[in-house]
Amino acid sequence: MNIFIVGPMGSGKSTVGKIISDELFFNFFDTDEEIETRTGASIDWIFDLEGEEGFRKRESEILIEMVDKNSIVLSTGGGIILSESNRELLSSRGTVFYLSTPISVQVERTAKDKDRPLLKNGDPKEILSRLHNERENLYEAVSDYIVKTENKSSHDVASEIINLVKG
Repeated sequence: MNIFIVGPMGSGKSTVGKIISDELFFNFFDTDEEIETRTGASIDWIFDLEGEEGFRKRESEILIEMVDKNSIVLSTGGGIILSESNRELLSSRGTVFYLSTPISVQVERTAKDKDRPLLKNGDPKEILSRLHNERENLYEAVSDYIVKTENKSSHDVASEIINLVKG
């Protein structure tokens, strides 16, 4: 059994994923962390050098490898759902949870983070709103469960997911 967590940047995917993996004694992986570890470069630097297309290719390669593992919690990058083959892999190899998060919360959580290449050029609220409009349907389509994160702590969200998994 694998648990895959999707959602926009700032939705708490990595934090929630780590809590779930600790509670269930699953291995935790984060696609962005895996890319950074293997390349020795930041996501921001990869975007600068290879563009979004190059980054997405690396992201898909990591996903192909990760979905073959068992008993993992995988936190994915916000745009992993843009690829149809990625959505198919996620759907077929585990239970997918979409962390639905209000734009205001995303803006607040990403405000101090300088390693968000998609937020570098423009108003973060406008960019996050545009990404939400482009991706919302894809998140919903790939997900087995939609978990609303508004006014919930990371532990509350993790507990809700654990209860759904065990239920």
